[in-house]
Amino acid sequence: MMMMMRRMISRALLGPMAALGFRLSLLLLLSAVGYAGAAGACSSVAFSSNRVYAACSDLPRLSSSLHWSYDNASATLSLAFVAPPAKPEGWVAWAINPTGDGMIGSQALIAFHQPDGEMGVQTYNITGLGPIAKGPIDFKTWDLAAEYSGGVTRLYGKMKLAAGTTVVNQVWQVGSAVANGVPQKHDFLQDNLQSKGTVDLVKGAVSLSGGSTTRKRNVHGVLNAVSWGILLPIGAIFARYLKTFKSADPAWFYLHVTCQIIGYGVGVGGWATGLNLGSKSKGIQYTTHRNIGIALFSLATLQVFALFMRPSKDNKYRFYWNIYHYSVGYTVIVLGIVNVFKGLKILSTDHKWTVGYIIAICILGGIALFLEVVTWLIVLKRKSKNPTKPSDGSNSNGVQRPLSV
Repeated sequence: MMMMMRRMISRALLGPMAALGFRLSLLLLLSAVGYAGAAGACSSVAFSSNRVYAACSDLPRLSSSLHWSYDNASATLSLAFVAPPAKPEGWVAWAINPTGDGMIGSQALIAFHQPDGEMGVQTYNITGLGPIAKGPIDFKTWDLAAEYSGGVTRLYGKMKLAAGTTVVNQVWQVGSAVANGVPQKHDFLQDNLQSKGTVDLVKGAVSLSGGSTTRKRNVHGVLNAVSWGILLPIGAIFARYLKTFKSADPAWFYLHVTCQIIGYGVGVGGWATGLNLGSKSKGIQYTTHRNIGIALFSLATLQVFALFMRPSKDNKYRFYWNIYHYSVGYTVIVLGIVNVFKGLKILSTDHKWTVGYIIAICILGGIALFLEVVTWLIVLKRKSKNPTKPSDGSNSNGVQRPLSV
């Protein structure tokens, strides 16, 4: 009897303990798997010819990774760069820039299929974004080689750096085409433009640069979208439609001027950030976006100065001034909206931001259309009551109030 009770007690205790042990084992297993995943995909990359590297890092752009060993005493860097080219017939590049943090000035290793069909690596001193030519770079290189398999290119090489070097500016890139043995231009998407950073070759730390530039690009976009793309159209709505309502006179004028001046001021800030970005992005040009921006700033500045030359209502030149004011004003609004869409495309923003701006413009357009109908009904009603008198109390030029300022 006592033996049977012991067995029952033992089973009662062993059951929960076994379950607890199974759960702990599963937890440890999951933790080990999670830790291995956290270590990064670069640690699982295998290389041919028994190549082994002391450190690696998964780079945050272009699905790439860098592997390296560095002899600090001799300043010798042995590296492997792994990335999928934009197309199978494309190229991949890794470079050190001794003078800056961008592609211009970088000393590059570029891997692609050579004219004989074999994979190879060539050296390039990148001096611009135009056609490039292979040639010697600032660092001695040897054991250059490349492989392509499974849609991924592996670039190998060794470089002799300057004595005492521990941190370098790295730039990496991928392209889609090679013509006559010459790598062609890469895309200018956000990933392509931000594939740069620093590498601490001794500590194994990799950092991504360009955060400040990205913030400035976003500030530039927000300022211009709010000013040229929203505030100026709202100011035009005030001027065109509120003046028809006698109770809104002269409030409509002050609302119009205030809105336009604030919009102009914010737009100047956006324009200035654009100039700053352009000066720091040598070789990267968005010609249409830039030219529209220059035209916008010039025309808007002309509008501001024209305000001080506005003739009185009874002046015979007021009619011609009105025509000028409308023409330039509506041109600025149209160009502003077009350039906002150009900027959204350049920034490669999430689609929701473009949709949001489209919705905002549609709302303003709907309001303008509604007020257009209402104001013309009011004008026609007034004209039917007083056919010989300007229906809106405008001057002798007979300009209808919905079109006068």
